[in-house]
Amino acid sequence: MSKKTRDILSLMDLNREEFIDLIDHAMRLKEQTRAGICPQLLSGRMAGLIFHKPSLRTRISFEVGTQQLGCGAMFITDKEIQLGGRETIADAARVLSRYLDVLVVRTFHQSDIEELAHWSDAPVINALTDAFHPCQVFCDMLTIREKLGVLEGVKVAYFGDGNNMTRSWMNAARLLDIDLWVATPPETHPGQKFLDECLDGAKGNITITDNPANAAKDADVIYTDVWASMGEKDKAAEKTLLLKSFQLNSSLLEKAKSSCIVMHCLPAERGREITDELMDGHQSVVFDQAENRLHGQKSLLLWALGEI
Repeated sequence: MSKKTRDILSLMDLNREEFIDLIDHAMRLKEQTRAGICPQLLSGRMAGLIFHKPSLRTRISFEVGTQQLGCGAMFITDKEIQLGGRETIADAARVLSRYLDVLVVRTFHQSDIEELAHWSDAPVINALTDAFHPCQVFCDMLTIREKLGVLEGVKVAYFGDGNNMTRSWMNAARLLDIDLWVATPPETHPGQKFLDECLDGAKGNITITDNPANAAKDADVIYTDVWASMGEKDKAAEKTLLLKSFQLNSSLLEKAKSSCIVMHCLPAERGREITDELMDGHQSVVFDQAENRLHGQKSLLLWALGEI
C-alpha cells in the first residue's frame, strides 16, 4: 500500500519555490528525454488514470510520461468507476489506493476529487475538473520559460471564458510574479470572491477587464481556450455571442509586444476563439506547448510521489 505524499488538486498545493524548482526539473527531464535518456525513477510503481472526460493530450502525455519513468499505467473510464455512483467516493478511494501508487483524475466536480484525495492513501493529481486545470498551466509556464527565458516578470493576457483555465492562471499569478490580464465579459467573470482570494497575498497582479485591447497592450503572452468547455457544449451558441469580440486575431496581436508568443491549450475551434493566421503563425508556440505537457507532468508525478 502506498504511503500518502503530496496531492496536486490545484496549483495552490505548490508554493513559489516548489513551482520554480519543478519547472527547472521539467526542463532537465526534457533534455534527457530528447537525448534518449529516460531514468526509471518510478520503476515498480503503478498509476491509475481515471478519466471521466474525453482527452487527447492529457491522457497520452500522462500515459507516455509514466512509462518513460518506469511506472505502469492503467487507463480507467467512468464505465469502471463512477465516483459516488456504484459506491461511495470514500470506499473507492480506499480500495484504489491499496492497488495504485498515484491517481491521476480527470472528472467534473472539484468536490469529488477533493473527497477522493481525502480518503486516498495514494497521492491524487487533478488532470482537469470544472474548477481547475493545474497541470495545463504548470506546463504552460514551462513553455513560457523556454520561449521567453524567464518565468516571472511577464504580462500574460488571457482571452475568453472565465473557466477552469482562467482560474488556474489566476492561481499561477497568486504564486508567481506574473502580470495577468483576463479579458472576459461580465457574464463570464470568474467570480469576485475567487478574485479576492487570489489577490490576497499574491506575488503577481490580476486584472479582469472587458476590454480586449487593454489586455493585449504590451503583452508577452496572449492566450485563449475554447469558449464552451467540456460539459458546456449546449452553451456554445450563447458563449459565441458573448465572446466573439474576444477572439485572438491579428489586430489583437499587433497591440502586444513584437516578441509576444501565442498560446492555446487545445483542442482549438479554429476560426472561433483563434484565427488560423495566429494558430499557424510564426509567433505561435501551440504545439511546443502541447509537447511540454509530457515533460512538465513527469516533474509533477515525481513530486507527488516524493521522488524530488
